[in-house]
Amino acid sequence: MNSWNWPGELLTRITSTYLSLREVACRPLDRGLSRREEGQGMVEYALILVLIAVVVLLILTTLGKQVKNVFSNISSTIGT
Repeated sequence: MNSWNWPGELLTRITSTYLSLREVACRPLDRGLSRREEGQGMVEYALILVLIAVVVLLILTTLGKQVKNVFSNISSTIGT
């Protein structure tokens, strides 16, 4: 009869077996995945930069008129 600590030891053995099998199955793919992951990282950086640019443009469009009014008021006050 097994003297396992149910379910903890069984879960540990199943997890260990799964991780071992996954490691063996992924070995041939490691070289290709590392190249694709680098390209994926570049795409993610590009998307983040585009998102930041869009947010900055929206903020400048919204606040641009207010900033223009402030500078107009300052220049008209200095001119008089």
